[in-house]
Amino acid sequence: MKFSSVLSFLFIALVFSTVQAQDKAATEFSIDYEKFTLDNGLEVILHVDKSEPIVAVATMMHVGSNREKPGKTGFAHFFEHMSFNDSENVPVGANRKMIPEWGGSRNGGTWSDGTVYYEVVPKDAFEKILWIDSDRFGYMINTVTKAALEREKQVVKNEKRQRVDNAPYGYTDEIIRKNLYPEGHPYSWTVIGSLPDLQAATLEDVKEFYNKYYGAANASLVIAGDIDIANTKELVKKWFGEIPRGPEVEALKAMPVTLSESKSLYFKDNFAKLPELRMVYPTVEGYNKDEYALDVLGQLLSGSRKSPLYRTVVEEGKLAPNVSSYNSSSELAGEFVIRARANEGVDLDEVKKAIEKGLQDFEANGFEDTELQRIKAELETQLYSGVATVLNKAFQLVQDNEFGGDPGYITKRAKLYQKINRADVMRVYNEYIKGKNYVMTSVVPKDSPDLAVSGAKEASVWEEKVTTMDASEEVAQGEEAEYEKTPSKYDRSEPAFGEAPLFVMPEVWKANMDNGMKVLGIENNELPLVNFSISFPGGHSLDPDNKAGLAMLTADLMNEGTKTKTSAELEEAIGLLGSSISIRGGLEEINIYGNSLTRNFEETIKLVEEMLLQPRWDEKEFNRLKQELVTSLKGREANPQAIASINFNKLIYGDGNMYAVPSEGTLETANNISLADVKEFYKHLSPNGATFKVVGNIEKQRVTEALSSLSEKWKGEEVTIPSEEISENNSEGNLYFIDVPNSKQSVIYAGLPALSANNDDYTKLDFANEILGGGSSGRLFQTLRIEKGYTYGAYSYIPSRNETAPFTISTSVRSNATLPSLEIIENMVKEYGPGFTKEDVELTQNKVIKQNTRAYESLNAKLGLLTQIDKYGKPEDYINKEQELLMNMNMEDFKNIINKYIKEGEMTYVVVGDKATQFEEVKKLGKKVIELDIHGNPVK
Repeated sequence: MKFSSVLSFLFIALVFSTVQAQDKAATEFSIDYEKFTLDNGLEVILHVDKSEPIVAVATMMHVGSNREKPGKTGFAHFFEHMSFNDSENVPVGANRKMIPEWGGSRNGGTWSDGTVYYEVVPKDAFEKILWIDSDRFGYMINTVTKAALEREKQVVKNEKRQRVDNAPYGYTDEIIRKNLYPEGHPYSWTVIGSLPDLQAATLEDVKEFYNKYYGAANASLVIAGDIDIANTKELVKKWFGEIPRGPEVEALKAMPVTLSESKSLYFKDNFAKLPELRMVYPTVEGYNKDEYALDVLGQLLSGSRKSPLYRTVVEEGKLAPNVSSYNSSSELAGEFVIRARANEGVDLDEVKKAIEKGLQDFEANGFEDTELQRIKAELETQLYSGVATVLNKAFQLVQDNEFGGDPGYITKRAKLYQKINRADVMRVYNEYIKGKNYVMTSVVPKDSPDLAVSGAKEASVWEEKVTTMDASEEVAQGEEAEYEKTPSKYDRSEPAFGEAPLFVMPEVWKANMDNGMKVLGIENNELPLVNFSISFPGGHSLDPDNKAGLAMLTADLMNEGTKTKTSAELEEAIGLLGSSISIRGGLEEINIYGNSLTRNFEETIKLVEEMLLQPRWDEKEFNRLKQELVTSLKGREANPQAIASINFNKLIYGDGNMYAVPSEGTLETANNISLADVKEFYKHLSPNGATFKVVGNIEKQRVTEALSSLSEKWKGEEVTIPSEEISENNSEGNLYFIDVPNSKQSVIYAGLPALSANNDDYTKLDFANEILGGGSSGRLFQTLRIEKGYTYGAYSYIPSRNETAPFTISTSVRSNATLPSLEIIENMVKEYGPGFTKEDVELTQNKVIKQNTRAYESLNAKLGLLTQIDKYGKPEDYINKEQELLMNMNMEDFKNIINKYIKEGEMTYVVVGDKATQFEEVKKLGKKVIELDIHGNPVK
């Protein structure tokens, strides 16, 4: 996780003086907080937010991969994993298991400069979180055993295989870092590090790292949510006050780099189907004043249809579906990246020329004032959205405190953005981009090296060889450590729950427009934001058999202008309001999604009306979008996860069922779609059956008045949705193997047709699945990841659909653990029903009830409530009723549901992996094994 990705909303903090002069209250933004420092040096920031009965806790350590040394890379991230395992006063594995059972969520992240640990829980578990978080921080090192060390190595190695080794373009970051930064620079290696370094880590390394960096004075703690300040201060002193201060950690000074020459490298990627070009220029460290002008420069170069790179690469050259440019500043240095993933077969020399032409155009013509206004307006809305949850507020405060020295830095940053003008943008362009040296990577399909930029030098990376499981990979829980507990003046045993909060459905209002469109709303006045959607039933399920992808392409084209506005003009009109509007096609609906500042809601709805009633149907844009779709579909062929998912659905639903075909379609069906087909499909978008859903700082009357014009002008008949019946499932009990040569992991899907979300049993099955695969506390995760170290994650779930959906298990395991993972899944499912206990019932009830208190905090989550009410006809208080249903379920009810829908003998298994090493292995499972190609055709 990079510095810039931990808090993506850091970039969006902008004061709103551009188009909002009418709103004087919006001229400055800040988050209220109280800060104090414990005697041990821990800086604590408290923020009160009583909008929901939840609390977020974030602890940020000022240590990332930039503190590592060559030969011991990846250690900061590895230590983050180790920290979740055990501590002196908390049971083994409690962090990953107990917090979800309390209704909370938890995770951590490591990037080049730091590590963050965070939790969100119902407020009754607040002190429990302080107990568990402080114990992880200050009391874990004595509990680390060699067995725990070896087990966690396998988990981290699986994470690297999943995110890097088995992913298209996964090695690009490593290639760039090695060539942008000089040897020994703290950014010259990747955050996740190398597998040999991880395998070599010792118990002594872990203890040395902890003792050096995990002192209280090297961290910041933020608590945000439904808290009492005085009480929280006392609790923090109790739980965190005895953590040792630790040695002084010397601050690192900025280490920006310069290049004496440009470097051009190419890499033949085993998984890539499309050539990709990146150009990376060294820039400035975070919190440098030039960072903000560089951020805006990135948006101006590629962030709209008027931008020069978009024009030269996408519109004129037709070389790629899109192009991006952005600045990423970290603690020590920064990078300005220009990136284009080209269409199939495109020579990257042509992409490079188009980028250079775009930059020359920018130098010669600059940019329009409205472009800068648009960026500033969009950033206002994003600023509010970025602090719309207590966790995001905690992130904002803790990161700015630890790295900016001021938890309220958001206000300063906002003022810096406000002051950016044309001269600032052109100055940073001339200083960091124009005529400057860069690192350029050409990542190309392994059999198409000729697509790389001419003269590029081949890059080398270390790649793991797939072998049979060796002794170092055979891991287990092992014995608990023997140690003397650290003395404390407090009782550090688990505290009791506080008073239990109970989720209560927010009030839902309803209306019906004269044209037949329904309206559902929830008023929420915490922030001056409105989120809305319009749903049209049908979507992909209305696609003709040979034209799958038509619904999505129709939706995409409706974003590309209106009769009176080109796509660029429409984009600008939306952006100047600080709004967003997006029309998207899906499996069972087409949806219009939007959000706006409250004051700009009416103007935003006027643009929605124009997009809906006056689509432009521009043939040039249609051809571009169709090419973009083809490029995306070709790229999908390189993704083992996508290959597994697509073929699993194909086997579950059978030939002739639209649900067996991806919503995006296939390369064959995409080629069948014409502009005339799009215009015909558009007729399915009728107000009869459509629903407008709205959540935010707006009342019912204002919504219906804003929709009155649309209601008057938009008419249509109700659309009939065809029913899709699953044909006889001939795949049940079989295992299907798909070869992706040299895969470092095997992707596993397993499941069987279950039921529709309209079925009365759906909610019961959802409850019954919690113990098996519901998150990190589920048995699949606990066994395959925590106990065995075979995977980075393993889950089971039931998709929510109008038609029958499959009960599904999915995971990605290291290649040489494919067979044992399949055996564990098979046995676990067989034993699940018979072994379900009264304790499992109570655990499920507690977990789900508690989860509900935090599950619907955001505006989008509240929109999700309205979708459930609308799509599945649920009552307005359906969460309350489902909670009552759950509390009335007994052990036999759970067993009956499990036995009815989770039947291992009828499950279809799909494995996507390396045939050379795994095909004969999976045959040992005892199922009928059938080999398919990536398109689902039998291999003879």
